[in-house]
Amino acid sequence: MTFPIPEALPFEDLAELPPTSVWCQRWRQGRHSWRHVRNGGFDARNYRVDVIAEKKPAEEFVLAHHYSRSYPAVKVQFGLYDVSGRLRRLCGVAVFGVPVSTAVLTNPLPYLRPYTQSLECSRFVLLDECPGNTESWFLARCFAALLDDGVRGVVSFADPVPRRTASGVLVMPGHVGTIYAATNAVYAGRATARTVKLLPDGTVFHARTAQKIRRREQGHEYATAQLVALGAPRPRPGCDPALWLRDALAAVGARNIRHRGAHRFVFRLGRTRREREEIELGLPARQPYPKQPDPEPPPTWPPAAPSISPNSPDCRSSQWS
Repeated sequence: MTFPIPEALPFEDLAELPPTSVWCQRWRQGRHSWRHVRNGGFDARNYRVDVIAEKKPAEEFVLAHHYSRSYPAVKVQFGLYDVSGRLRRLCGVAVFGVPVSTAVLTNPLPYLRPYTQSLECSRFVLLDECPGNTESWFLARCFAALLDDGVRGVVSFADPVPRRTASGVLVMPGHVGTIYAATNAVYAGRATARTVKLLPDGTVFHARTAQKIRRREQGHEYATAQLVALGAPRPRPGCDPALWLRDALAAVGARNIRHRGAHRFVFRLGRTRREREEIELGLPARQPYPKQPDPEPPPTWPPAAPSISPNSPDCRSSQWS
């Protein structure tokens, strides 16, 4: 008698697998792991999907478990709840929100009104306790609720660039959008290539975050505290925020890496196939789906010592008080 050879458990730092794989990626405390589809077996009776009305529970969940350690601007957020026990427990969050530019939505979906008929799926994270196939069921429930509210298109991105901490610990293996491919999203190629700043903990310091600090916009206090926690000196009253930011990034050892652009996926929502196909795309559909993350990029330059100390009297401006 012969027995089938089971598929081996992926190594911890293995890239995402093809949509037909029996392994599903999960997260806890920012660390990813793998679950086999047979582990426990998915039973929809054990789960419920609801809108999370208050921002805080979803934000705390994402900050605790998503590798980005950040929370975006939100339009609507959904929670996946385990209701198999006496108390229902939050075990997954999907965030649909407002991107930094309307072009993120209007380029792939030019005939839908941004922020009302089209949204960005900016965070999607499930705990490692969720069995295989949970994510596709969760995503389908979210799309059904969005469609009821008039949303006809969703854009999402998969970041294929692996990232490590300054000490070499892998914190993000690189994503190719396996769940999006498995749920029949349209692959619309890569977003714009750019250079990104990587902090010592492996997280990306986004250009929008830097802009908040330079212009002292809403949220700049949190962004400043993030750099101070990594070792940057606290800004003194009167210090020019742009100069402080430049030297703070150098002080913490931020690295520049070249990013070839995230993979872009587009969902057209509708109750029938005809309704979905009636939604015109502004970008051509690409084939095949991406299969492998990008190679790990080297830094484009080593961290430099601060040129102007944030404590220097020369680093002053009425912009910072």
